[in-house]
Amino acid sequence: MNNAFGRHVLAEVYGCSFDLLNDRVKVEAAMVNAALEAGAEVREVAFHKFSPQGVSGVVVISESHLAIHTWPELGYAAVDVFTCGDRVNPWDALNYLTEQFKAGHMSATEIKRGTVETAKETVNL
Repeated sequence: MNNAFGRHVLAEVYGCSFDLLNDRVKVEAAMVNAALEAGAEVREVAFHKFSPQGVSGVVVISESHLAIHTWPELGYAAVDVFTCGDRVNPWDALNYLTEQFKAGHMSATEIKRGTVETAKETVNL
């Protein structure tokens, strides 16, 4: 991980099933299971169903979080998976979600979050 505190993957997931993305129970289950598939320890879960459509939610894990906001009418989901440490791979969670939502296309960017060196330097400022 190159001394980064964490890995944050921001994903654009397209071509998903309307029925899956518009169902709070299914989105929540997919997100919780994605965390578990990646080896994360789930701490808390909060999801909300919007009217007329869409779901937002977060799965808080010991290693950080998974978050989602869906636009079912467009078959689109914005997903982010942030993991700290080397034990949990955020890509495992994202690949699981891509399969579960029956996505036609997914693009993602990984960002390294924080470094030990910079944190130590700024503590003494």
